[in-house]
Amino acid sequence: MILAMEAPSRHEPVMLRESITALDVHPGGRYVDCTVGGGGHAEAILEAASPGGSLLGLDADPAALGIASRRLSHYAPAVELVQSNFSEIDTVCREREYEPVNGILMDLGLSSDQLASSRGFSFRTDSPLDMRFGPDQETTASYWVNEASEEELADVIWRYGEERQSRRIAHAIVGRRPIDTTLQLAKAVEQAVGRRPGSQSHPATKTFQALRIVVNQELASLAEALPRAHGLLGFGSRLVVISYHSLEDRIVKQFFQREFRDCICPPQQPVCTCDHKATLKPVTRGAIAPSPEEVASNPRSRSAKLRAAERVGV
Repeated sequence: MILAMEAPSRHEPVMLRESITALDVHPGGRYVDCTVGGGGHAEAILEAASPGGSLLGLDADPAALGIASRRLSHYAPAVELVQSNFSEIDTVCREREYEPVNGILMDLGLSSDQLASSRGFSFRTDSPLDMRFGPDQETTASYWVNEASEEELADVIWRYGEERQSRRIAHAIVGRRPIDTTLQLAKAVEQAVGRRPGSQSHPATKTFQALRIVVNQELASLAEALPRAHGLLGFGSRLVVISYHSLEDRIVKQFFQREFRDCICPPQQPVCTCDHKATLKPVTRGAIAPSPEEVASNPRSRSAKLRAAERVGV
């Protein structure tokens, strides 16, 4: 089992200024970073919340928590870090009597340290096909690559990678089994579909995304986490989510739009019977994208979308 990260880098948080502004961080506030990662956003939140503020940081990855712990150590005792999937945010907060909160941040991207680790998140280094965020998860990417049926594999690549050539890729992978490392997998995908003219991304990018999502059940966790986080917000508190692909953003957008509305009855229904009342109001107008300057200095931020909402009374 490989969980260590080699030579931690100084993780550059995506859309940092926009996140702090959207959260409306103020001194004395109580905040939750659901995906603390390398601690970049958490550090900025704690700085803006001082004096008197506090932060609870969650992450499923114990190696990430170790890095964040060192980065945030000078803020003790105002910060507490917990190994947990963010889908359990309500349980973690209530066990610590840490509610209501003034703001919750979900940054759904991988940290630089995770990408540089030997756990198979990236094809830029040769490593085993693991892709698990936490050590408690049983299924690795190797299972899907080497044991799933061709039909199952194609479905995963199509559903979670939105890869139009999923069947061709799955056929190529099955024909090359066993595949033990990230570079072997990336090569199999590239030889199956070739390089797309003018594309800036590697042809295996969507396949790696799909495998990581299914291994960690990321979309199900997000769909579960949003209403649980919503239930922890006090009046006027903010929920901020940074997503990195359309599948994540769609879940966030639909959840927000539902909670922005007083009525969620079907449009064709003439009389409202749902008794639903709006519980959120928009903070951002749609999704915010990173600035051209940020994309130039940190190309990994180019796909990021930030959405934010504020809790209102019901």
